[in-house]
Amino acid sequence: MTQPDLVTDRRIAQAHGFTLWFTGLSGAGKSTLAAAVSAELRGLGMAVEVLDGDEIRQNLSKGLGFSREDRDINIRRIGYVAKLLTRNGVAVITAAISPYRAIRDEVRESIGAFIEVYVKASLDECIRRDTKGLYRRALAGEIPQFTGVSDPYEEPVCPELVIDTEREEVPDSTARVIDRLVELGHLRSASDA
Repeated sequence: MTQPDLVTDRRIAQAHGFTLWFTGLSGAGKSTLAAAVSAELRGLGMAVEVLDGDEIRQNLSKGLGFSREDRDINIRRIGYVAKLLTRNGVAVITAAISPYRAIRDEVRESIGAFIEVYVKASLDECIRRDTKGLYRRALAGEIPQFTGVSDPYEEPVCPELVIDTEREEVPDSTARVIDRLVELGHLRSASDA
């Protein structure tokens, strides 16, 4: 039996712009989940923009290192772009490690319509999934300040949603994100219109 298509099984509309902030270790599944959720929202006819941490580093934050200060600058930049898009009615999805609670809280305060989703996977699983060999290099001491190895990742204290990618398949996680957006009033079902 195949997974139901969320777009055809529900009548959901966007209530207003919002930022869906996926945070978690490298390799936890943030980009994969962002792609799946954005496809669902686009299928509903919504304006969606994905701000992927790797792409932002290449285009908007080129030249920044991985010190705490540089990471905070990077997250502030992502947050600023997300804020502009959100206030213009766009559903923004970020997929960025964003390892420090304080800066995530700062961005939450700035944006307002902010939904934090902790995309969770164990360090061992992230290492297993690492196709680029970054964890191997970090564990060998070749990459300094690598989140989860030589630099901390501060888990969210009260995220709106936790997705454990070791225990859930992408379609189930995607459905949970959409359901949570409806529960929080960022999306509304046709019966609520």
